[in-house]
Amino acid sequence: MYTKKVLIVYAHQSSGSFNAAAKNAAVEVLTAQGCTVDVSDLYAMGFKATATAEDIKGEVKNAENFCYLEESKLAWEQGKLSADIMEEQSKLTEADLIIFQVLLDISDLFLSAPCCTNSSLPLQFPMYWFSVPAILKGWIDRVLTNGFAFSQEKRYSQGIFKDKKAMLSFTTGSLESMFSPTGINGDMNVTLWPLQNGILHYCGFQVLAPQIFWAPSSALAEDRKSMLESWRTRLQGLLEEKPLSFISLDCFDDKAFQLKPEVHEKHASKEFGLTVGIHLNKPLPPHSQMKAGC
Repeated sequence: MYTKKVLIVYAHQSSGSFNAAAKNAAVEVLTAQGCTVDVSDLYAMGFKATATAEDIKGEVKNAENFCYLEESKLAWEQGKLSADIMEEQSKLTEADLIIFQVLLDISDLFLSAPCCTNSSLPLQFPMYWFSVPAILKGWIDRVLTNGFAFSQEKRYSQGIFKDKKAMLSFTTGSLESMFSPTGINGDMNVTLWPLQNGILHYCGFQVLAPQIFWAPSSALAEDRKSMLESWRTRLQGLLEEKPLSFISLDCFDDKAFQLKPEVHEKHASKEFGLTVGIHLNKPLPPHSQMKAGC
C-alpha cells in the first residue's frame, strides 16, 4: 500500500467527457492503493489563466516597467502572491506525483460520440492546438513561479522538484498514425518535447512516460473502454515506473551551456542524437519522449 500524495491538475470543461472518465479512474485506482489524491479542476475552479499584476497582493516593485518574472519571484519570497496561486503551490509542494490531465488536439473539442459511462475511469486534458488548453497554460505560468519552481541555479536535473514525479495524460483528436514521423501532424515525440523537457524537466521533475488516449472521439465504444482499462492497469504500478531519460545538467559547461566536448565526442559515432531537442544533427532517438529506457 502506498502512502503517497498525488495532485491531478485537470483541464476539461465537461464532467461527461472521456477526459473526466480518465481523471475519475486515476482518483479511484490511486486512492485504492492508499494514495491521497487531490484534484485541481481548473474549469470548475474558474482558475484565472492570465499572469498579471493582479497576482500580487499590495504594491509591486516597478509598476511602470512591470516584469512578471521578477515581480512574482519577489512576491513569492514575501508571501504576497494571490491566494489561488499560493493554494496551488501548497498542493504541489505536498505532492509526490503530479498528473496533468488534458485534451491536446483541437479536433477533440468536438467530441460527439458517446463516451464510456463507467464513472470509475480517469481522464486528463485534451490537447489544444498541439499544446495544453489556455487554462492549464495559465496554471503553469502562474503557479510555477520563479524561485518556487525554478531558479538559474536549480533547473533541469538539478531542479527544485527533482524528488517529485510528473506526467502528462491527454486525449488527441487525431489517430496515432497521424502523429508518426511520416504522419501529417508530425512525430508526437517532437510535440511533447517542449512540454516535457521545457516545463516539467526544467523544473526538475522526474517525467514519467505520457498516457496518450488516441482519438477516443472516433473510436468504437469497446475501444474507448479498452483505453480506460489499460490506463487503470498502468495506474497499479505507476509510482514505480522508470522515468524518461534526459541529459544531465552536468553534461553542459556552465558558461555557454553547450555540451562538453567529451560528451559530444562520446556520442559522435552513435546512430541517433541524444534527445529530440539535443540531437547533434543526427536522426532523432525513437520514442524518447514516449517510453522510458529508449
